[in-house]
Amino acid sequence: MPVLVMKFGGTSVADLDRIANAAAKVQKEVDRGYDVIVIVSAMSGKTNELVKWVNDTSPFYDAREYDAVVASGENVTAGLMALRLQEMGIPARSWQGWQVPIRTTSQHGAARFLEIPRENIDRKFAEGMKVAVVAGFQGVTAEDRITTLGRGGSDTTAVAFAAAFGAERCDIYTDVDGVYTTDPRIAKKARKLDKISYEEMLELASLGAKVLQTRSVELAMRYKVRLRVVSSFEDIDENSGTLVCDEDEIMESKAVAGVAYSREEAKITLFTIEDRPGIAAAIFGPLADAGVNVDMIVQNISEKDYDEAHPGAVTDMTFSCPIDQVARAKKALEEAMEKGLIKYDELIIDDDVAKVSVVGIGMRSHTGVAAKMFQALRDENVNIKVISTSEIKISVLIDRRYMELAVQALHDAFELEKA
Repeated sequence: MPVLVMKFGGTSVADLDRIANAAAKVQKEVDRGYDVIVIVSAMSGKTNELVKWVNDTSPFYDAREYDAVVASGENVTAGLMALRLQEMGIPARSWQGWQVPIRTTSQHGAARFLEIPRENIDRKFAEGMKVAVVAGFQGVTAEDRITTLGRGGSDTTAVAFAAAFGAERCDIYTDVDGVYTTDPRIAKKARKLDKISYEEMLELASLGAKVLQTRSVELAMRYKVRLRVVSSFEDIDENSGTLVCDEDEIMESKAVAGVAYSREEAKITLFTIEDRPGIAAAIFGPLADAGVNVDMIVQNISEKDYDEAHPGAVTDMTFSCPIDQVARAKKALEEAMEKGLIKYDELIIDDDVAKVSVVGIGMRSHTGVAAKMFQALRDENVNIKVISTSEIKISVLIDRRYMELAVQALHDAFELEKA
């Protein structure tokens, strides 16, 4: 039988009624002739509750026990889903990570897949099981300790199973009905996309779009898993949702597919650092060691270059990072200064900025995208602080108070409401 993977997020299995609703969708796919692998998240809010219990019990907890506790949320959902399907007359059983077994690295709280052997589930399919309900977000180490994959890990679990079992498709059921050209809460003209390429979706996910977890898209792109994002709360057919697929499946690409934004950004500038080989490594090495995710980087010639107080070449370095990592970044840079690894006159932090980006594989064949983007922002009097580009993306850092205005202006400028 062909295999289909269906993943249900926390809001889709938030209570017994929603689990029943999800089970009805699984039944439809079984009736179409599929052997189905269902990946479930914990019921909405349960993971946060479990994390709080761990922190309240042991603020400096053993990460192995953290994983043992937090993974239990998905186990409950898997059992309840299997029971519901059995009540509907569908041969189903639940699978925890160790029962598959899903082999992962031993990096507790942020484990990565090593192997998903098929034998146990394939044997049960051969014996008549129609649905394997697998607890997402978890696995097991070589030492048989439970691991978790980090936030959004159930998406990654679903894609990994689709790749391992050669699934026809991986359907991600969520509380939205697809991927939009931008956030509909900001731009009312936002349009649902029928298809989007892996590369575009990966950029949108990494730039702040919350529809899919970044690692799941990376995995789908690597193994060519066809992903479909659909709503748990609507009746769907083969044309529903948004298909995330290879670029070759998209007949004609517009220059820009979507506008993404990230509100929680900060800009950090180091003034008058030495302009010498290795200075970037001296700055960003300690930041990496401190776990700071650096994004946009700009190096400028300093105004103080070659003056009497600063003999020799000096430069200024600006970069962006998530706002919740600013304190960590500041500490890492100050410690690097104390150790003599770097020298700077001043460290300036601007934590009132946002990142806005346009993304599209069509940029490869369309000229003038940057000019149109900058013109649209100029027309709205939005000042650009930092610019970063790639082959299919242009990102700018702007004052946070202009973020929604910028998103709307760019959506209009590229006429993304039109198919």
